[in-house]
Amino acid sequence: MRRNKLAMQSLPLAAIVLLATFQRWSVGDEGASTLRLRWEKELLTIAGDELPGGEVEVWHVEAFCRAGSTDRDWNETVIKHHTTLTSASSDGRRIELESRLADGVVVQHVITAGADEVAFQLTAHNPTKHTSQVAWGQPCIRVDKFTGRGQDDYLPKSFVFVDGKLTRMPFEPWARKARYTPGQVWCPGNVDRDDVNPRPLSKIVPSNGLIGCFSGDGRRILATAWEPYQELFQGIIVCLHSDFRIGGLKPEETKTARGKIYLMEADVPALLRRYNHDFPEHAKQ
Repeated sequence: MRRNKLAMQSLPLAAIVLLATFQRWSVGDEGASTLRLRWEKELLTIAGDELPGGEVEVWHVEAFCRAGSTDRDWNETVIKHHTTLTSASSDGRRIELESRLADGVVVQHVITAGADEVAFQLTAHNPTKHTSQVAWGQPCIRVDKFTGRGQDDYLPKSFVFVDGKLTRMPFEPWARKARYTPGQVWCPGNVDRDDVNPRPLSKIVPSNGLIGCFSGDGRRILATAWEPYQELFQGIIVCLHSDFRIGGLKPEETKTARGKIYLMEADVPALLRRYNHDFPEHAKQ
């Protein structure tokens, strides 16, 4: 706790005000949490008695990335970073992380578990005298246990929203050419298409920022979203991404992002209502 207080004292006043405002946005559960969190070596584990497979693993954070990434070697896109655990509550409901990027940027993460969702609050601050090129970050959600499927057959369990409707993968047009294959990227209209993952980039602009999948028995949904978000991505290790956007940081600049992972009953209208409430900036349905 003392370390957290010292970390707060090291932030400029503007960052502290942003963080205090940001932390009012949290999990929207009623009653006690049924989910528990732990984090070790870049891997966030969400555990719950009612979760299909018992737990969901999230590589948080897989990478921090520069812009201009769509057709460039991945090693030139990634900004090296190191993340450490700074705080963890005894009940498993809240953890705090700190990521330090090679260019000097510091990212604080507050992750909170609710009854059937996990909330993420990020504050990225550039304490240096030079502009940071960090454009976006990748949390990688592994859905093999949740779907009960492998790399060859999990796509039909997965979805994005197209023309306002939940649309299961794969669907046409399905991009197949890129610097790296396979995979599929969906870019929102406000993000430059030259700045996303170097995997096949769909021509389709998603209706909203949700990407998710159904459990093996079809009774539950895992879905995720961020605001602001850089892209939606179906990956290569039985994973799904909603990647958060930073958009660069000027000297002494601070930006925030917030995200959620919903782990709820398979009620699509209820999912959309919650998403629209939590992310009105990008809610189109």
